[in-house]
Amino acid sequence: MAVVALEIARRAAVLDGHAFGGAGAYEKLAGVVRFAVDRAHPSNHLITDLGLAPSSVRDRVELWADFYLLRPADPGRGNRRLLLDVPNRGRKVALSMFNSAPRVPDPSTPEDFGNGFLMRQGYTVAWCGWQHDVPRHDGLMALTVPAARGDGGAITGPVRCEWRPNTRVTTLPLADRYHIPHPTVDLNDPGARLTVRERRDAAAVEVERGKWRFPDASSVTLAGGFEPGKIYELVYRSASPPLVGLGFLAVRDAAAWLRFAPAADGNPCAGALDRAYAFGVSQSGRFLRHLLHLGLNEDETERRVFDAVLPHVAGARRGEFNHRFGQPSPNATHAVGSLFPFTDTVETDPLTGERGALLARLEARGTLPKIFTINTSAEYWRGDASLVHTDIAGKRDVEPHPSARVYLFASTQHTPGSLPPPDADPNTGDRGREPFNVVDYAPLLRAALVSLDRWVTEGVEPPASNVPRLADGTAVLAEATAGVFTKIPGVRFPDRIDRPVRLDFGPELARGIVTELPPKVGAPFVTFVSAVDADGNEIAGVRPVELLAPLATFTGWNLRHPAQGAPGDLMSMMGSTLPFPRARRAARGR
Repeated sequence: MAVVALEIARRAAVLDGHAFGGAGAYEKLAGVVRFAVDRAHPSNHLITDLGLAPSSVRDRVELWADFYLLRPADPGRGNRRLLLDVPNRGRKVALSMFNSAPRVPDPSTPEDFGNGFLMRQGYTVAWCGWQHDVPRHDGLMALTVPAARGDGGAITGPVRCEWRPNTRVTTLPLADRYHIPHPTVDLNDPGARLTVRERRDAAAVEVERGKWRFPDASSVTLAGGFEPGKIYELVYRSASPPLVGLGFLAVRDAAAWLRFAPAADGNPCAGALDRAYAFGVSQSGRFLRHLLHLGLNEDETERRVFDAVLPHVAGARRGEFNHRFGQPSPNATHAVGSLFPFTDTVETDPLTGERGALLARLEARGTLPKIFTINTSAEYWRGDASLVHTDIAGKRDVEPHPSARVYLFASTQHTPGSLPPPDADPNTGDRGREPFNVVDYAPLLRAALVSLDRWVTEGVEPPASNVPRLADGTAVLAEATAGVFTKIPGVRFPDRIDRPVRLDFGPELARGIVTELPPKVGAPFVTFVSAVDADGNEIAGVRPVELLAPLATFTGWNLRHPAQGAPGDLMSMMGSTLPFPRARRAARGR
């Protein structure tokens, strides 16, 4: 197997042996897991530049990842299911999403385990670092991988960074937020280009080279500062690309080892697991869609690894997870993660003639897991989620694969809402024009996991897919809802709706090599949102309890706060709560 060692640094009882219902007490283990992957094995051949990685004996490539495990102290009391939570930018997310707990690196208090849902269900929950660009501080989980190297010396290539600052700043890192950049190879690179645009669909204007510079290899400085709300894009060259795609093998092989390896190999879960499920949120949900697209659901012994996969709030996108100089962390839309195909089953782009399906490789290999694709209104309003279930021309609905279901959580935002709503997105610092959406969809997510588990283990068919549909008129252009929202006093409808576009990254993309940056931009795709009722709440999708007797309009969109620039543009990921007038609530007896 690809896992060669699990080195446990810490092992402790959870909450001093507190019993989680019938599953009893839990323990936690933390350490590192070491891998040696066979670069010649057919199951690994789609990993970009794997043949250019330095190898050890037997032509194996070595890597290691941070590891964390929560498991029943008495394995006989567990449910024999592994839930591998793919870290989001190095952070554990499963407990916050399913247990309604705070997001912490090392859960140690009763509050850190929330309502205890996953533990009371008896799940073994594991985390394995998969990102090379996550810094190892504050409990973040990362993956250490080798860099590709060529016969003629260091490999170089283009890198693209994009920023939309909320405040005026003079210097920005060559990375998303806190992540580790691809450093520039030349502080005086005459070919590096910085551009600025007012909005996504505006023309890019080049910033004179004399007005900006690299103060060091990992940041950029602009004279006068970067203006709030404007979109900046920098293209430069870097060298010695880490093998980004090895993150897929780390996740796959860690799960396979926990599920199948014997106790003699040091596996703490030996003989205790019958099933393995993968869960990812946002960026890590896009990671799982990419894993499915690459067909990476069997290990080096050709055993199926995951019985079920739950990509949550990923929209129709994948990510920069498997190409040379890829950056796993940015949320940019003009990136390789926004490329066709989008649907489970085969579709053809009528403009390009390209034909493909997200699940084609898995279907050909006979290794399809059960799949729940879940999105909120926010992924529809950012412009891409409907591509999961409509054809490229926007003329008809596309049914999911029989092994998959697709759901919209109606009138929700990217993350579960809370009362009171925060003043700013805790992840990005973004502020909205309206109060954030307070709908907490966590109960729906828990129900989804229960249904997915019953489908896998008992063959019980889950509820039918529930999304906006063209056939019944519940899928509409976002602009078609403007009449409802503009009737709400004080509400401003977005000035523009961004949609994914066709992108050309050059002729070598099939080999994982980007040569065209920024990419050539083609025609936009046709995308939809859910129709809304007279209150502005969504008609399609699974409706949370807050919509059954609403006291407000709940949306998956919000506008940028005027103080952060571009006030007519949509902010990222967050929705709105627009309370009904007091007289209206009184008339309804609320």
